[in-house]
Amino acid sequence: MTKNILFIGMDVHKDSVEIAIADGANSEVRRYGKIGGTWDAMRKTLRKLVSLGKPLHFCYEAGPCGYELYRHLVNEGHDCWVVAPSLIPKKAGDKVKTDKRDAMQLAKLFRAGELTPVYVPNREDEAIRDLSRAREDAMLVQKSARQRLKSFLLRHDIRYEGKSSWTEAHLRWLADEVRCPSPAQQIVFQEYVNTVTEAQHRLQRINEQIEHFVKDWRLYPAVEALMSMRGVKKIVAVTVVSELGDLSRFDNPKQLMSFLGLTPSEYSSGQRQTRGRITKTGNGHVRRILIEAAWCYRYPAKVSREIQLRQKDLPLPIRNLAWRAQLRLTQRYQHMQRKGKPHNVTVVALARELAGFMWAIAKEVKYPR
Repeated sequence: MTKNILFIGMDVHKDSVEIAIADGANSEVRRYGKIGGTWDAMRKTLRKLVSLGKPLHFCYEAGPCGYELYRHLVNEGHDCWVVAPSLIPKKAGDKVKTDKRDAMQLAKLFRAGELTPVYVPNREDEAIRDLSRAREDAMLVQKSARQRLKSFLLRHDIRYEGKSSWTEAHLRWLADEVRCPSPAQQIVFQEYVNTVTEAQHRLQRINEQIEHFVKDWRLYPAVEALMSMRGVKKIVAVTVVSELGDLSRFDNPKQLMSFLGLTPSEYSSGQRQTRGRITKTGNGHVRRILIEAAWCYRYPAKVSREIQLRQKDLPLPIRNLAWRAQLRLTQRYQHMQRKGKPHNVTVVALARELAGFMWAIAKEVKYPR
């Protein structure tokens, strides 16, 4: 069957696409050529390839050009993979990298079945994911702006005597009591304050848009189900679901944990077994936010009034899983602390198990037809 297939590797860039072709038979991979990065150039090339009269299977690496080429090829009725760059086999001694060699290597490995496809979200899911990532970027901008302002004040020995920064009292102190040594420095101070204020407003606007759009999202039932868990409010749930899609697409929770890079690295040989730090492969956005959520399980298990409200309309099996997660993770935290494990190591272990409970809850979600 595969002898009649043309496996096509593409090295995709902003302004060009390098194409190589491998026949289904074990014939030599050949270069097709380089085309422009426009849709007209792609449509013209696609017509020529279709005229060969064989099924076309395309692949290209995931990268900054996104999934629009994938969607175009799939809409035209062709098979297409977007492959994970980190999982492409590479020869240790190969020190030459060109677009031509990359395309030919993709076609060759695609034919051999050595490539791993990534999950491609549909347009609606990608839109929610972009909102979630925009919020993360806004958080980083806010953190950076606050740090610059505090560093400026520290350089001039202007210190806040209150307990917590960025509270209402701290903001009033910034507005009413801070006076810099010179007018020029006062202007610098005010510009820093304005930057912090604008970052806060931007973050608030994005939060409002997430709240607005997520209610009509097809995966919103999964978001509501995950919010039954302690430490998983709307932002955490939206981030997890928008980045991963339907969690039930993973065959088992271990596969999900491995995908998130939360499993320990290992180097074992013979009778010797050595495990190290987590692999940190896969989706770093979800890994980070799960570790943040896992900190909530350092407290004793309790279903607060807020959690009760989030669980109000959810099925009993989902509520039971959320309670089992609390019992398991709080006990796990206490057990690891008694053994003397560092807090960060403990919380990462909880995040790994939290991902497993999320997978179990996602399996219980029923989507409207």
